[in-house]
Amino acid sequence: MSIAKVLISVIDRLYVKPISVVVSREIFGYGFCGALNMSLDIVWYFLIYHFIVAERFIDLGVVVISPHISTLFVVFPITFFTGFWLNRNVAFRVAEYRTRRQLIRYALSVVGSIVINYVCMKVFVEALHIWPTPSKMITTAVSVIYSYIAARYFTFVRESIN
Repeated sequence: MSIAKVLISVIDRLYVKPISVVVSREIFGYGFCGALNMSLDIVWYFLIYHFIVAERFIDLGVVVISPHISTLFVVFPITFFTGFWLNRNVAFRVAEYRTRRQLIRYALSVVGSIVINYVCMKVFVEALHIWPTPSKMITTAVSVIYSYIAARYFTFVRESIN
């Protein structure tokens, strides 16, 4: 049994009342995949920060990168591709469509999420003077809604193959 089928089976087992009354199966699967990818991100971050970057500053000659930022640069591509794979093969199940086009669209939606996070945090904290933690919570909610809409109606839209 493939990893995707195992994950789909787990999602199906967890998708019970009262959850099934509140959210659709697709949204639940998307949330499950997002939570799984976020958990993987945290585990990868911990392992890479402590054992590969080893809490050291990275001197590139023109700039010195702190260990927490260099770890972000290493972890981002990993969780970018695991997020793409989870969405493509588990949440939206569109594996029969063109991968390259979806990957480009996924990259664009991720850039959109980064921009939304930046703009929302600037507006909420600096313009509206909301404390940073509640601002991050609101920003995350906005970003998740945007990401779902982008994934459903742009990245993983069901299309015919020509």
